[in-house]
Order: sequence, then structure tokens, then C-alpha cells
Amino acid sequence: MKLRLPALLLFLPLPFTLPAAESLTLHYDRPATEWVEALPVGNGRLGAMVFGGIHQERLQLNEDTLWGGGPYDPANPEALATLPEVRALLAAGDQTAAQDLVNAKMMARPRSQMPYQTVGDLMLTFSGADTVSHYRRELNLDTAVATTSYTTGTGPWAMSYTREVFASPVDQVIVVRLTARRGDRPAQLNFTIGLQSPQHATSRTVGADTLVLQGRNGGSAGIAGALTFQAQAKVTIEGGDLRADGQQLHISGAHTATILIAAATSFRHYDDVSGDPVAANDATLVAASGKSYDDLLAAHTAEHQRLFRRVTLDLGRTPAADRPTDERVRRFADGNDPALAALYFQYGRYLLISSSRPGSQPANLQGIWNDSLNPPWQSKYTLNINAEMNYWPAEITNLAELSEPFFDMIRDLSETGSKMAQDTYGASGWVVHHNTDIWRATGPIDGAQWGMWPTGGAWLCQHLWEHYQFSGDRDFLAQAYPIMKEAAQFFLDTLVTEPTHDWLVTSPSVSPENPHHDGVAIVAGPTMDAQLLRDLFTACIESAGILGEDAHFSARLAAARARLAPSQIGAQGQLQEWLEDWDAAAPEPHHRHVSHLYGLFPSDQIDVITTPALAAAARRSLELRGDDATGWAIGWRLNLWARLHEPEHAMGILKLLLRPERTYPNLFDAHPPFQIDGNFGGTAGIAEMLLQSHGGRIQLLPALPAAWPTGSVSGLRARGGLTVDLTWRDGQLTTAWFTANQDGLFPIRTADGHVTEVTLRAGERTAFKPGQP
Repeated sequence: MKLRLPALLLFLPLPFTLPAAESLTLHYDRPATEWVEALPVGNGRLGAMVFGGIHQERLQLNEDTLWGGGPYDPANPEALATLPEVRALLAAGDQTAAQDLVNAKMMARPRSQMPYQTVGDLMLTFSGADTVSHYRRELNLDTAVATTSYTTGTGPWAMSYTREVFASPVDQVIVVRLTARRGDRPAQLNFTIGLQSPQHATSRTVGADTLVLQGRNGGSAGIAGALTFQAQAKVTIEGGDLRADGQQLHISGAHTATILIAAATSFRHYDDVSGDPVAANDATLVAASGKSYDDLLAAHTAEHQRLFRRVTLDLGRTPAADRPTDERVRRFADGNDPALAALYFQYGRYLLISSSRPGSQPANLQGIWNDSLNPPWQSKYTLNINAEMNYWPAEITNLAELSEPFFDMIRDLSETGSKMAQDTYGASGWVVHHNTDIWRATGPIDGAQWGMWPTGGAWLCQHLWEHYQFSGDRDFLAQAYPIMKEAAQFFLDTLVTEPTHDWLVTSPSVSPENPHHDGVAIVAGPTMDAQLLRDLFTACIESAGILGEDAHFSARLAAARARLAPSQIGAQGQLQEWLEDWDAAAPEPHHRHVSHLYGLFPSDQIDVITTPALAAAARRSLELRGDDATGWAIGWRLNLWARLHEPEHAMGILKLLLRPERTYPNLFDAHPPFQIDGNFGGTAGIAEMLLQSHGGRIQLLPALPAAWPTGSVSGLRARGGLTVDLTWRDGQLTTAWFTANQDGLFPIRTADGHVTEVTLRAGERTAFKPGQP
């Protein structure tokens, strides 16, 4: 069963003029020399990094199902018998012995998961070009086209070269277009094309116009490779000559050249590798090569803009916006480039459109862009924050259907996780720990201090519930509820009683990935787990009520929810991370994770208006933990400070994120190394500064900093089924427009604390001005 979203919620003409093309363009005055300088294009399934070289162009290629290994079952046969002893040790306060025992007998086999891998590189090697001027390399976010242009020679001998690259979601090919001109007349292109790969693969030419790279993935951690894959590059030219030598294609004297790149693997499902990549690529290229370049570009652009143009953002513009993008990052902390924040916001939306579309795999730790066979952290799906952060912008920035691959993965994990629940815990329902891969492995990996965290499924289910809250789509909820119910059932089966207060707690678990004592993270009942389960149980109870079913199960959940450990305030005035007040003595006081603040964001259990004491404790925790961290962790902090309605502190966090140490020249997030979740966290955080809709109210400009005194945003989405457009001047809201996709009464709160209840009807667009009755 696919968790399908409706194709469209509600779209009306935008109230604002779209920003000029240059405000939505990353641009540079030199080629990329490193991978994190190259520019990404993608269609959800295929990705390429475009370097923009002069003598040689490199397109590093990815296909989203090319991972190491093959289907496998990581359950440890010793785990179930060991569980009672581990719990007894934790109950006795011996966390060190419990962690040692988990490491010895409960970890997954193997202890690591499979890596996401590169396909290889398309290399274009050019003759001539000794003297180059007017060089420009750019990525237009509005058209999703990467362009490289430059001039060689001078005077009447000057020749202009242009390369355009895009990944078409319509025709499922990466398209490269090369042109040469002398003045207003066609000139000559002379270059060779080759395919290369670090994979177990061979390349060859087929006929006079096609390159083929074909191979098999490698094994990893003792799991044999089970995938075959193929990439093809088909070339057409206008004028000149095209020939093959068995290994490369040679183009001479052509006016234009168009390269269509297709790639596929034999992956069909996490337990099925019987696909035929050769037949798939052949069919794709037959269809695409029957279209003109203009038709391919027009279809690609229209489909991209259907999604991208739903939201516009104008935060003002200064002359700083004219500088190359890498220079703007170096200077952002100066505070005179508000347009870079808007560009960064839209870049996150662009990356999500490019790396996650219905039918693709979900965006992984690097989206879909990776040049390695063994990337950092295997570029997997890390479920204790990172994979979820990838999808934080989806609902609020009007890209809800891009979550569909993520929802499909959750469905898959509910299947593989049911066996893990039985094998490891003797429980019904389903469980997943802190990582998974394309084979949907669900066991605890890496080591007990990181991997023995059983609440990954609880967090994933919150995204299913969030989609319903934003959309009101009852049909979707009917598909999602059984998955949420089975996740909750696992915890009804596995929660244990904490003896001092009679609280129900998880055991064993960790507060990701933070040790409470030197080298020891295993614990019973970390604060985050209770917050996650409170959300999961509440979502199930409310879903059952909406659907009119499972009253008895809901009563059981309500009783268990009442016994979950509460969020507690410690001696430093902070929100405690564990049941015991260990925060002050924890060995990493500035740890990147702030897991115990899940209740503030993305949850709404902690709120500056309804729970001010807990909000103050969360604020104190943030102060103690510190503002600076890894890229994605700064992104999380940005959202947290926005939820605290602290605009200037949030702006300070954004400056920490948009600096060379945490943002690469191509605007990729620097963990370091590259992790895409920081981009998505940053985009979500900027949206949260402008609009919040948790706690049953719509909050307009709740964290607007002084650096953005005048601006506008259109197309943001709010819970309850609203599309929201805002304008403001001199730091004050001027007008808001609301468009509802369902009838409702909505409390609207402005930054001055004034609340107005607005009645909206489905399909109507209503203007709201501050102070109106």
C-alpha cells in the first residue's frame, strides 16, 4: 500500500511578483575545483554535480537506488535473551555494565549498514581555450538549469561557449547542451566524451553516438553486492562529425551538441533486485531522444516551476547581492545581505525538489549527491534527527507531496521493523533504531552508545500526523493510522515501570548521541523518548477519534500516556535531558544534539505561551549547550530560537550557519563534511521565523529580526489547511492573506500578542490587517 498524497491541495495566483531571476541564482566567476564548489541538479531519482570546467567538464552522476550490498536481515539472535539482564542492570543504576552487555549481545549483525554510492563521472575534454574571458558559472533555482559560459580569443576571433545542464523529472534524463558561437554565427565545438567509475564497471561505446557504463555494486560489511546498474549517454550534434573509438565519443566541428544521460539499477524494492536497468535505460532514451532540446527544456522547466514557484520570499536587496555567491557567504555576518538569506531559503526548497519526488527514494544524508563508494556515515538515513530534518520544510514551504518517498520508507520500515520488534524485544508492532538504508534495516548499529535507541519509529510517525494536520486529508490519515497504531503497540509491549515514580519508560535507550557519563550513554527513559511517545500516543488517539475506530486501544494509550515521565526542570534551571539531573556533569556540555528539546521543536509540547516555565527551561538548556555546533545542529537551534520568539538570537544563529565554516561555496551545508540536513533545517528555520501554526493558533512574524525590516512572503502553509501570504514594512505586519482548503475558525496572533479569531471557508481568500475586529 502506497501512502499517496493528493496531487494538489490548493493553488491560487500568487499575490506578489516573482523575484527577478538574478535573485534566485547562485553564480561564480571561476570553475569548481572541489566537489563542494560544484552545482547540483537533480530530478528526485537522478543527480549530477556540475563543475563548470574549461579544459575539462566533470559531471559526477548519481542514481538514488545505487547502494552497496543487497537485502539482509540484521537481527541479532542473542538480543532477546539478553534484554531482561540489560534492563535489570539499568534498574540497578549500573549503566556501564548495561552498555557493555548491549554491545556484546544486542547489536545488529553487521554493526554497520550499507552505503549510498556514486555511479561515476561523465567527462568532457575540450581542445583549445588557452585564453578565457567573461567566465560565469551559475545555477538558476527558478529554472533548475546549471549554466557555464565563457569566451576564448579576442576581437573577430573571439568564440563564445555555453553549456546548460538540467535533470528532467518529466523525461527522466540528465540533459547537457553545448553551443559555440562567433559573434552571431555558429562556431565549432571540438571535444571528447567518456564515462568512468570507481565501481566494478566497464565502459564502452555502442554505435557511433552512445556511451555505456555497466557494472555491479560492491558488497559492504559482509553483505554481498546484489545490484546491477547501467548508465548511458547518447549524443546528437548539429553540423560536424561524431565518431566512436570503442571507449570515447569524439565530436569535431559541431555547432551544438546535446547529451542525454540515463541511469538505472536492478533495484525494485527493499527485498527485490530483479529489475532490468538496460531495458529501462533503452526505453527512457528512445522516448527522450525523440524530442527536441527546446521541448525537453520546456517540459522540465514547467514541472520544476509547478513546485518551486508556490513560495516567494523577498527580504530586501542590497548591492551585496551582486557579488559571487561564495563571496556573499564569506561576508554574510556583516549583516548587509538579506537577499542571501532568501536565496538560501529557496535553495533548500530547490534541493528538496531535486532529491525527493514521488516514486524516488527519500532524500538521504547527502540528498542524492555523493561522489564516493563509502561516503561519511554511509550517506544513510539517520533517524535520530537527520532524516526527519530533511523533511521539515516540506509542509510549511508548500512541498507536501515531496514527502511521499519518506512516507513510503516509513511503510517499508513498519514491515521490516515488525520482525526486529519480535526478534529483539519479543514485542508486536514495529521498531526502528537510529539508522536505516535502502534495504530498510532496522537494528541497532555502530555501538550501544549511539544505536540502542528504539524510538526512531515514533519520530517517523509524527511526520504522518503532521501531514494530516497541514492538509486535513482524511483518506491519507486512514492509510497512515495503521502504521502509527503498530508503532504505538510496540511501546505498549515494551515500556517498563520506573520504580521511584511509577513512570513508564523506555529501557534500554539513549539520549541521541550524548553520553551522560564518560563513554556511557545507555540509560532508561531519556527525556526525548517520553516526548516522542507522548506525541505518538496523542496522534493515535486523535486519529482513532477522527476515523471512528479503536476506542479500547485509545483508552490503553491514554492510560499509558498519563504515566509517561514528564519533562523536568533541573538545578541549573535547564530542561533535564535524563530522568536524573545529570546535565551539569555530562562530559560534553556543548554537545551538538539537543534531543531533550524535541518538545519545543518540532513538537509543540513546550510553548512560550502555554508552558512558559518549560519554555524558559528549554531556553536555559540552549544557553548552556551553546549556539555554535555542526551545520545541521545549528539548523536545529535556528528553529528552536524561532519557537522561543527570539528574533535577534535566531538571526545570530542564521549568521553562524551562513559562514564558510558551516556553508560550502555551493551553499551545501558543512557538518562538516557535507550533510544536506543543515540546508533543510535552515530553510525550515527561516520559515518558522515568519510563520508558526502550532498550538492551535496561527502566529504571524513571530521572530522577525531587525535585519529584515521590509519584505514579503507568499505561499507558506499552516496547520489547519491554510496558505498564508504576508507583507510587512518597518518591522510591522501590513497585510496577511489566508486561503483555506477547509472551513475553520482560526486564532491569528500577531507579534505584539494580539489575537483575532478569523472564520475562513474552503477556497476563499481573505485579507487580514493588524488591529481589524
